[in-house]
Amino acid sequence: MNPWQEVVERIEAGDNKDLVELLRGFGELGRRAVAVQLPGYLADRVGQGWEARWEVRDRAAGFRLAGAACLGGAAQVAAWLNRRELRGVSAPETDAARILSLIEDRPVKWREELAVRLVRRLRPLTRRGWPRSGEGWELAAALVLERGVDVPDSDAFVAGWAWRLTERRQTGEAQDLAQDPLLDQMVPRLFHAQGVAEALAWENGRSTTMIDELAALAAAGRVRRRTLLEGCASRFMAGGEGGELAPFVTLWRRLGAEVAEIPVLDFVRLLPSAPSLLVELMAEELRRADAAGAVDDELWAEAVQALTFRAEKKHVTAGLRWIAEAAPSRAEGALPALATVFGQDTPALRDRAVRLAVALAPHAGEPAREAVRQEAGLLPDGPRGRIEAAFGEVAAAPCEPLAGAVLIARALPGLPPPIASAAELAAWLEAEPAAPAQFERALAALVELSHRDRRAVARALRPWLESRWWRPLDANGHFFGLAENHGVLLARCVLAVVSPDHSRVITAQLTGERPFAEPPLTLFVRRRFHEIIERLEAGATVPVLLAAPTAPTGHVDAEILVTRMELLDGAEPLEADFLQALLRLPRRSEPALAVRAGRLTSRAGAVLAAWLRDGGLPDPVVGWAVEPVRRRSPYSSLMEEVVEAHARVEPATTLAEPLAEPLAEPLGELWALERTTGYPGYAHDLEWWPSIMPSHREVLAAHLVEYLPTSGDTEVLAALVHGEGPLGAATAGVIAVGMGHERRRQRAAAADALITLAARGQLPAADLGAAVATLLQAGLLKLNRVTAVLEEVVMAGAHAEVWSVLAAALPPTLPSPGQRPAAGLGDLLAVAVRAATLSGVSADLEGLAELAARKGGSRVVEQARSLAQVVASGASGG
Repeated sequence: MNPWQEVVERIEAGDNKDLVELLRGFGELGRRAVAVQLPGYLADRVGQGWEARWEVRDRAAGFRLAGAACLGGAAQVAAWLNRRELRGVSAPETDAARILSLIEDRPVKWREELAVRLVRRLRPLTRRGWPRSGEGWELAAALVLERGVDVPDSDAFVAGWAWRLTERRQTGEAQDLAQDPLLDQMVPRLFHAQGVAEALAWENGRSTTMIDELAALAAAGRVRRRTLLEGCASRFMAGGEGGELAPFVTLWRRLGAEVAEIPVLDFVRLLPSAPSLLVELMAEELRRADAAGAVDDELWAEAVQALTFRAEKKHVTAGLRWIAEAAPSRAEGALPALATVFGQDTPALRDRAVRLAVALAPHAGEPAREAVRQEAGLLPDGPRGRIEAAFGEVAAAPCEPLAGAVLIARALPGLPPPIASAAELAAWLEAEPAAPAQFERALAALVELSHRDRRAVARALRPWLESRWWRPLDANGHFFGLAENHGVLLARCVLAVVSPDHSRVITAQLTGERPFAEPPLTLFVRRRFHEIIERLEAGATVPVLLAAPTAPTGHVDAEILVTRMELLDGAEPLEADFLQALLRLPRRSEPALAVRAGRLTSRAGAVLAAWLRDGGLPDPVVGWAVEPVRRRSPYSSLMEEVVEAHARVEPATTLAEPLAEPLAEPLGELWALERTTGYPGYAHDLEWWPSIMPSHREVLAAHLVEYLPTSGDTEVLAALVHGEGPLGAATAGVIAVGMGHERRRQRAAAADALITLAARGQLPAADLGAAVATLLQAGLLKLNRVTAVLEEVVMAGAHAEVWSVLAAALPPTLPSPGQRPAAGLGDLLAVAVRAATLSGVSADLEGLAELAARKGGSRVVEQARSLAQVVASGASGG
């Protein structure tokens, strides 16, 4: 048998141990014979389809061994080992050891070049979940150690080293870090490489982190303590997000820098712009250095001014505390810093700054006194009077009228033109549709083009299917709805065109009861895919997909729908597709279209004619409420009572013929709503829901009340509000839920929905205010999140609408006599002051006068007084 055949047999058998022995025995001619055949053979195997590609991945270690042993140049071997098909071997350390044994007879310069090339080809690791060093790191590191070469400048190599140590510690394979052969080269690079922070801080139940180990090595003298301190300082100077700097902040604290080791000047210069976590450390170290006399008066003044200018209240507090501890001789530097606090909206900070300024007044020169007078005009009357008594007359800051922004609603992106050819469809699928409108476009094209020339479509889509489909004849890996992912469902539609026999196998394997209940709207979307798959598996086609949207909202133009029905030539349409098309019709259409639809000879044609003639479905009765629910605790088998928001939908009337018989049952699943039982409802496809019933927003909102709190994708709200139909309590309730989302990006989607409704004059403001108050009282909403959203909406120009919301939300939210105000109420009242001022309203809010009359100068009381004054006078924002 020739060398090439022997190598192929062992690769395909997965016998890598025997393959290594075989390759070691080859001479130059045997290696050349393998090198000539190997690249072409791999290309052929990869080109045989998806199953062959998976087989290649399973045998990647053998291909790597053969290439490393037989290919010629170091550049060629490096390129081979970094091929996408050959990366990610299951035992990277074994792989590296075997490859090293196969190239040990190569020239020294060749192995050094390979080491450098492999290191340079490493890519930064994006880690999720479990620590791992990244593909290719073990071999690159082994070559570096073997040859003793200096590691090329590679962040990915440094991060890989850190993650490999972390991984070993996590799996119990940890070795003494002091004995690591790369330690001395790696430590200085840790402070400059990107992507190492998470590895340094990784703990996950272990008692120590890599930071702990480095600090211990410094204490033992194995690593120079000064190297670590200087490295931390240089990393601080380089900047970055707080998460990237956190491990180095921890290391600095663990090292316990001496006063002489603190870079005072650098720390002072970083205070204005550094992340909050780093500012906290630097302020502590600078105060320690100051106590030892290492901070001169000029730097001290710069430091306290930087702290008091920061937006974070804790840093302002730290600056004020530092000033309070300073000698009166530092008044010249302290007073300008105190003056910056006069504009703070936190009364406690502002009052403390005023007290400190008054105490320092006798020790200040004229420049510092003038700085105080210039800023004191921002103070309320009482504090301003105390400043005037100590510093002289202060001119009150002019009260500039507030100006609101112009309210503009963001439009939905338009739909691209229909796909016109099989080649265009293949290219579109290659781009991987993500949004529902993109899926709809691909699905409509697949149906229409397959009806015209199914063979051409199958021929064009086969390469895409083979490159994307994961083991199509094995459905065992599909569980908990994975098989019903929309991307997989679309691929199954393609499979039904390309290979109906294979498609039927998959369908048979996936038939059975679902492991858990799913939302009716999710099941409805899935049903449309299933009926298309069923039709294509049967070898049949339909000329057109009736429900393909013609507008970004998901609507289907009534005239286009009638035209599509005419293309069926009397045949009955797909059931779910037809119902979806009806639900996507606008609420109004031309009477002539009902007459035209009446000429259709199918039963569906009569239903469409009646729908167009009567204006569709009557709106159901929709509502929601907060109520107690008994559920099993997620932490035990015990039942517990929780408070949740739940909606209800009740059809207003019974459907009349000819709508009743074909539509009553499927509509009943969408047009009625029961409270979720068992675990809270969850949906993974909320982005599809607005286009299901774009003319019935309130019904859709009721469904979202049930599923949005646990599913969390509030971006659905921005699409919901662009539809048609009445808006009321359910829409208000689900927007209020979105306003309370824990993530800022998701709250921004709720703000976008509010702005859109305000610009269209459709915001149910009173309902929204009542919803906010109800959810706050039930503990289902955090006040600071609601405040942030309403402030954003006011800034966008919807001040009148926000005031209407707050006019309904504030009375139930204001504290009763003797009751403590809710945390964050002062900020909400500040938004109300701005909205009321811009709107020029006058109002009498229950409980506001009593709150404004309370003693003291807390932010809540101060803002209540401001709001009471504004709404009493009906001030105009100009």
